[in-house]
Amino acid sequence: MPYEFDAELWTLDSGGLHVVTVPEAMSDEIDERTAGSQGGFGSVKVAVAIGSSSWTTSLFPSLEVGAYILPIKKPIRTAQGCARGDVVHVGLRLVGLED
Repeated sequence: MPYEFDAELWTLDSGGLHVVTVPEAMSDEIDERTAGSQGGFGSVKVAVAIGSSSWTTSLFPSLEVGAYILPIKKPIRTAQGCARGDVVHVGLRLVGLED
């Protein structure tokens, strides 16, 4: 995967949506590479891998943290045995763009 990072799993205000924050410098690069091709709400389609799980989803910009956030659904968290506060290794690739 072209992008790899370690990040802590955290929850948004409601506590239901679990996310990781894409590092700021990486978020800036992704923003530059996807300028003009972002989806609704500034979303960016990505292929993601955490442990043995892989799936396609979207990154979303967060003004609160100044970077993209990546939602991690419950089936992925369950399969990988991770919970809020755990640090996970994330691999991601932009979908629809040449690497």
